Amino acid sequence: MSSTFAPEHDSSVVLPHAPVAADSRHHGRTTLPQRNTASAAPQTRRAVGRMTRGDKLNIAGSAASALAITMLLFGRITPLSGKFGFVIVAFLVFLATYAVLVSLTESRTAVLDKVMTVLLGSAAASCFLALFSVIIYTLWRGREAILKLNMYTQDMSSTGPQSPLSKGGIAHAIVGTLIMTAISLVITVPLGVIAAVYLNESRSRLAGTVRTVVTAMTALPSILAGLFIFATWILVLGYQRSGLAAAIAMSIMMLAIIIRSADVVLRLVPGNLREAAAALGAPQWRTVWHVVLPTARSGLTTSVILGAARGIGETAPVLLTAGFTSSMNLNPLSSPMVSLPLAAFEFVRSPQPTLIARGFATAAVLMILVLILFSVARVLGGRPAGHMSKRQAKRSERVSANDLQRIVASHSAALRSEGVPR
Repeated sequence: MSSTFAPEHDSSVVLPHAPVAADSRHHGRTTLPQRNTASAAPQTRRAVGRMTRGDKLNIAGSAASALAITMLLFGRITPLSGKFGFVIVAFLVFLATYAVLVSLTESRTAVLDKVMTVLLGSAAASCFLALFSVIIYTLWRGREAILKLNMYTQDMSSTGPQSPLSKGGIAHAIVGTLIMTAISLVITVPLGVIAAVYLNESRSRLAGTVRTVVTAMTALPSILAGLFIFATWILVLGYQRSGLAAAIAMSIMMLAIIIRSADVVLRLVPGNLREAAAALGAPQWRTVWHVVLPTARSGLTTSVILGAARGIGETAPVLLTAGFTSSMNLNPLSSPMVSLPLAAFEFVRSPQPTLIARGFATAAVLMILVLILFSVARVLGGRPAGHMSKRQAKRSERVSANDLQRIVASHSAALRSEGVPR
């Protein structure tokens, strides 16, 4: 038997310090005070990702004020002079004026944010301006020689210092650069990848020492690498200057770049892939060969390209170990061999205008080649480790479909051999 207890009237617990409404006292209920939201103005979130109309007006007004004040300081009030000083003073006045204008309507945090944004944006613009000025100046100085077809099909063996730009070229420098870079890649790619794998997969105390040495090698001056190979390969061992000696010197500079960048790429490989391979019973070498390296393939390719770009731009090691020649040399084991940086250096040193134009054209070709390599590295390295491109995904789908057809066909053949109908 059960009984149900029901109160005679609905009464709620009275909260301490809670005022009771006049119309609810007789009903035994308590009402909480209502918050007055009508008088509170809604807060608006400040946009930090884009410039508002007020920001643009503040920047324009600060720039105009800075220009006027600096012109007064340099031409009227003070004896200051000089273009560089004018730019520096104008920029400082611009920052101060902009901070004052922003502080009239914004808080201290917003003022610091906007001033630092303008400061960092100006620094980035200065870097891009310096980069584009170098590129444009090089292309402009070598414009006459760049457009000549003979620059890429002839060498300088039959060309004199005063010969016109229609004769001679840098074909021997282009071929020498490609040969020396190819030899350097053959030396550095296996060593670099093996060293990077050792730094990531080994738990030995020696790995820390190797990483420290590699980090120090990234800051090694290139002239020291050239002097080392010149002293050992040419003076001690008695070999002559050649493209092989220059390639070995270039390998010293490329090796540190490849190891460091490959080390960073291999660290990005997810650890659960290694754990899955270990759970399936795969030894460590098979995990590295079949899981880690294929996953980091695009990043390792980027590392190799960055190292090649570093080696292509070296001048001092090639000058000490390969010498200089004005004729084509396809044998890297004997006789001097020239590269694009060394050819540009030798051409620009000449007082003849035609050779100087050839030097700037050579520098432009080298710059375009390095730019292409860095662009390819940026495209290949833009994907995280383990992410495939659309072409790689389609190829993987085709391989999976072929494997499925092969498995189904094998299973069907096994069933027919056993007399089991499909």
